[in-house]
Amino acid sequence: MDSAAASASPGPAAEAAQRPPPHMAALVLARGGSKGIPLKNIKPLAGVPLIGWVLRAAIDAGVFQSVWVSTDHDEIEKVAKQFGAQVHRRSSEVSQDSSTSLDAIKEFLLHHKEVDIIGNIQATSPCLHPDDLIKVAKMIREDGFECVFSVVRRHLFRWSEIKGVNKVTKPQNLNPAKRPRRQDWDGELCENGSFYFAKKHLIEGGCLQGGKVIYYEMRAERSVDIDIDIDWPIAEQRVLRYGYFGKEPLKEVKLLVCNIDGCLTNGHIYLSEDQKEIISYDVRDAVGISLLKKRGVQVWLISERCSKTISAMKLDCEVIVSVTHKLRVVEDWINKMSLSWKEVAYLGNEESDVDCLKKAGMSGVPADACATAQKAAGYICKSNGGRGAIREFAEHIFLLMEKVNSQERKLNDLKN
Repeated sequence: MDSAAASASPGPAAEAAQRPPPHMAALVLARGGSKGIPLKNIKPLAGVPLIGWVLRAAIDAGVFQSVWVSTDHDEIEKVAKQFGAQVHRRSSEVSQDSSTSLDAIKEFLLHHKEVDIIGNIQATSPCLHPDDLIKVAKMIREDGFECVFSVVRRHLFRWSEIKGVNKVTKPQNLNPAKRPRRQDWDGELCENGSFYFAKKHLIEGGCLQGGKVIYYEMRAERSVDIDIDIDWPIAEQRVLRYGYFGKEPLKEVKLLVCNIDGCLTNGHIYLSEDQKEIISYDVRDAVGISLLKKRGVQVWLISERCSKTISAMKLDCEVIVSVTHKLRVVEDWINKMSLSWKEVAYLGNEESDVDCLKKAGMSGVPADACATAQKAAGYICKSNGGRGAIREFAEHIFLLMEKVNSQERKLNDLKN
């Protein structure tokens, strides 16, 4: 090669700059055969399918070239796609009770040769935040680590298990004669199972943790794991307080629009002997509407049916009937009130509500809403339509607004 050709050839540094970055894929393993809690991965937690919490965090982190769910179940696949993930249909060989996470990850890599780094995220860790994943991605990509896994600091004294009669236990990590105070003890770092990041060569070699390995310490309030039924209510309260609610969480609701048929009512219509229509609603929902109005939230009730009974309901809020195109009507209201969709909450239950549910800053459906509406909603109530769903949705709105405002106050305090 002459000197001119040599000068034209890119050097090693230039070649490295031209190469695409390693493909980092987030992978959530979610088989359908959970024994502890059936279909646990898509069971609603605080109104969101469990797997949705970690998928939202992974996608919003913006550090993955692809986000995947590995599953053997049709319903889990539908929910995964709803939250923006791609789906790998795993084989029956790695979907058994005896199958390991490593088995499923290795199979995934066999079908996706483009992936260089796997971020295995556990679906049962709903308090995961994007900033955790961003920091870990940097540790792998820039700091040269081959494996990073999550831990949490625990202050627990351990004792040996007793097996057999006439045995005594022994301390494992303390001197009982000199028990340290919590503030004088750093505690221990324990795996919390939230995530395991590893480079491909480690996994292909049969190991999730190895090589140049380091831990990532998660904050205790974000370290939540769900394994059995009794974990569920605790996790629900934790996620409402510490969970990640998206890039632009709702700060303020100024208008709630609610479908009457199937949300305020249970959808049943009764006819008297003289053919007059009778419907019923739950007093808890009337209280919910009153609470919203006291907080400055306007409430508008909407129905596709034409009914004098509906129009005559005395709930001290706007009632509009004979609506043939809900989205068009609601957009007209929003424009007249000089609002944006981000300031609107919508509670619906039918396919005709889907467009509004998708646009609203906060969306909810009763527990017995149709499947299409449930997929479009951000919150699925535990209550059925006509059985307290509006009251429950109102309380969820208050909780979320308080959470966001509290976080904003803390951030401002830190800045000041």
